[in-house]
Amino acid sequence: MEVQVAPLRAWDDFFPGSDRFALPDLKDISKWNNRVVSNLLYYQTNYLMVAAALVSIVGFLSPLNMVIGGTVVVLVFLGFVWMSHNKDILRKMKKQYPTTFVVAIMLSSYFLISYLGDVMVFMFGITLPLLLMFVHASLRLRNIQNKLQNKMEGIGLKKTPMGIILDALEQQEDSINKLADYISKVKE
Repeated sequence: MEVQVAPLRAWDDFFPGSDRFALPDLKDISKWNNRVVSNLLYYQTNYLMVAAALVSIVGFLSPLNMVIGGTVVVLVFLGFVWMSHNKDILRKMKKQYPTTFVVAIMLSSYFLISYLGDVMVFMFGITLPLLLMFVHASLRLRNIQNKLQNKMEGIGLKKTPMGIILDALEQQEDSINKLADYISKVKE
């Protein structure tokens, strides 16, 4: 299937007043994870734009360290994904504790970058955009259009860059399996 870029959402939809933001239910991790995944898929182009602006600013100030930092993070991410597909214990950890998996990637990247170069470039150029995305995705309430777009992504009608990343982190399998079960029941 062809990869499609998600549309840029209007700024007033992406970052409106406080009436569209709420703290997640920390007791229901599954629901919180679902909110984060849904928002990451729905606002992915907006997140990319904000991250690109921050990366550009930091990259302009320290280009070599930014290239080194970005390369280390990508290589560590790919290494963790590869290992999680080949080692059952990592696959289970990634499935049960996706946030822990991402934190492990970030900490590993941090230590490698601190060994290779400037840690502040890592903090502001790589970690800050990821943190801003996670905070927004955690706090932003979903709307009907958000849920509809995510269902289309989940059943494979649409494939986006964030969907590919979330598939690598195995964060969409459950919703795809639930939807497939529902479709098979409807057909019967």
